[in-house]
Amino acid sequence: MKQSKDFLRRVVEEDLNAGRYQEVVTRFPPEPNGFPHIGHAKSISINFGIAKAYGGHCNLRMDDTNPTTEDTQYVEALKDAVEWLGFAWEGEVRHTSDYFDRLYDYAVELIKKGKAYVDSLDEETMRAYRGTVTEVGRRSEYAKRTVEENLELFERMKEGEFKEGEHILRAKIDMTSSNMKMRDPLLYRIRHAHHFRAGEKWAVYPMYDFAHCLSDYIEGVTHSICTLEFENNRDIYDWVLDTLELTPPRPYQHEFARLNINYTVMSKRKLLELVENGIVSGWDDPRLPTIAGYKRRGYTPESILNFCESIGIAKANSMVDVAQLEFAIRDDLNTKVPRVMCVMDPLKVTLTNYNGSETIEASYYPHDVPKEGTRELPFSKEIYIDRADFDENPSKGYFRLTPSQPVRLKYAYIITCKEVIKDANGKVIEIKAEYHADSKSGSDTSGIKVKSAIQWVEANHAKTIEVRLYDRLFKTEVPEGIDDINPNSLKIITNALIEPAVISDKPDERFQFEREGYFYADPIEYRDATPIFTKIVGLKESSAKKKKSPKQEPKAQPKKVQIEGEVVPMTAKEQALFESYTKELGLNSEVANTLARDAKLSAFYTEALDALPSPVGIANIVSNEVARELKSKEISELKFSPKDIAELIKMVEDETISTKIAKQVFEEMVKSGANPTQIVQSKGLQQISDPALILPLIEEVMAKNPDNVEQYRAGNQKLFGFFVGQVLKATKGKGNPKVVNELVKQALV
Repeated sequence: MKQSKDFLRRVVEEDLNAGRYQEVVTRFPPEPNGFPHIGHAKSISINFGIAKAYGGHCNLRMDDTNPTTEDTQYVEALKDAVEWLGFAWEGEVRHTSDYFDRLYDYAVELIKKGKAYVDSLDEETMRAYRGTVTEVGRRSEYAKRTVEENLELFERMKEGEFKEGEHILRAKIDMTSSNMKMRDPLLYRIRHAHHFRAGEKWAVYPMYDFAHCLSDYIEGVTHSICTLEFENNRDIYDWVLDTLELTPPRPYQHEFARLNINYTVMSKRKLLELVENGIVSGWDDPRLPTIAGYKRRGYTPESILNFCESIGIAKANSMVDVAQLEFAIRDDLNTKVPRVMCVMDPLKVTLTNYNGSETIEASYYPHDVPKEGTRELPFSKEIYIDRADFDENPSKGYFRLTPSQPVRLKYAYIITCKEVIKDANGKVIEIKAEYHADSKSGSDTSGIKVKSAIQWVEANHAKTIEVRLYDRLFKTEVPEGIDDINPNSLKIITNALIEPAVISDKPDERFQFEREGYFYADPIEYRDATPIFTKIVGLKESSAKKKKSPKQEPKAQPKKVQIEGEVVPMTAKEQALFESYTKELGLNSEVANTLARDAKLSAFYTEALDALPSPVGIANIVSNEVARELKSKEISELKFSPKDIAELIKMVEDETISTKIAKQVFEEMVKSGANPTQIVQSKGLQQISDPALILPLIEEVMAKNPDNVEQYRAGNQKLFGFFVGQVLKATKGKGNPKVVNELVKQALV
């Protein structure tokens, strides 16, 4: 069997090859206390994807062990998310509550083995007895209760004889364990609440750590895949299954890095706060990172899955740029959706020398000639153009309509401005223009040279629509909550005009509004009177989003680690490292946190830094790629050294190779242990910076895309990125981006 790239699939393949399991069984086990978000999409794609790849199956199981927060609406939202993403679970939807009777019996078995006891300490004392990361814990005096006493009390707890918090059931493991999760963890708690499935039957409910591993076992799960925050919980997972001496085979837990995206919050608590405080319109608000929100905004399942695949499966947490998600939907829609014209801010134009009317055939896919699909554009003497496409006093480089500069109406004729009509306040309200009858697109014999083609709609047939322009919900890269809300995250345009072919009695369609972005006909609020279109994403990431304002930079804060209900700070040594990394070396807080908390990583980083004083460049590769390898190995087991990493980064900084090629070189270093310079030389991976080699490729790209060249020179500066991307693609990723950018700029003048 061919070895897969990510470590989870390698684990699965090793288990199958060793004959540990006959069939791969995974599960997606969300808690139904909120709508699933993009992080859940990653988990869904991993669990269902792995099961499918190896001929197994995946269960959908609701972890419904907390009756005070769960609801059937969340169950339905979770089911919808899985189905929308294109996956199917095995059999019926499962619930942890399906196993409450068996889980209770397992708890009784632990009591009989002397491995669990009913504790009656108050919460404050219990917390004090737990100890700290540097001090061992102290076992409760109630742990001395006999098996018979514990069985009686646990039975009375189940029957509802006690108040909440009066007693709990704990495992008896090790109060001196360095893993605080193992210091006699809670197994059952009293809850006098209605359960949405079990009703009033139970007064005690199992904790996650007890219910999860046993539910996996009951269902025959082989690979229990969780995010990294459950890494310390794995010891409890194994302890419960081993102590109960269950008949094999049994499941094992494996962790991967959770998804973190900048400008985004994915805490269910914070998302619920946004919904309940009316900051957003609901769980499906297009600004939220929920699956329902992305679906409502017009994202496609394919784009979400492509995004999850592109970020990969790692063993170390890192921050993903939201622009990568926006690229995924842009890339998915680019070749799928029809191009149409929409005027956001209408300005009337009257063609004084045009009489009658006609229709003009236009392609839905003007840049993809083999793709079929056309529509008819009505044309008459009264049209509307976008107000931004006319300037009475233009600045240098303005190529659209002016009193002295003609312009082409896309797919139609060239027009020349003859008169500007203004209202009493001096605002332009109408343009009187003449059209050139011999300038029709495709058969132009006028000889008139224009520098731009603009969009337009015919006045009598255009349809008024409402356009909702969504921006990022948060204005800071690492938002904390409501205080970081972007007040301009939604702009509504109520008088936009669109060509009639777009309007349909069947919404749920996506379009590219030329020059504006990708839009979605809202299937929920779409009305015949005023159809509503939601902006999915722009044609290109705006420069405003790329630039970070110093005022918006979050203060560097060490990430806190959650351990059994407590927020555990860094040790003094880790805190000192963190402050050194952020204040002295200029690392961002996420990277600094990763390095400071891991002794192996920080040691590796220090040695690499000694070889090359490039703190940020080295930190990025160490906290991501190197961390992935050190998760299961010691530094001495690696096939590459810190000096090799420094050498690799130096080649990037010297522009010998690109960052993209550097990742390819790193993978080879991991496998073969070869020197990075030798790898680059032997495989011919050196970055191409010679203009003599790049210019012919630029000429070839321009020759294949004459319409884009014309549009760029006519003023569509957004196409610059298209040309750069095509040239870099032609160099197979080896082109020096700086050189390519400069040469493309010169060639397009």
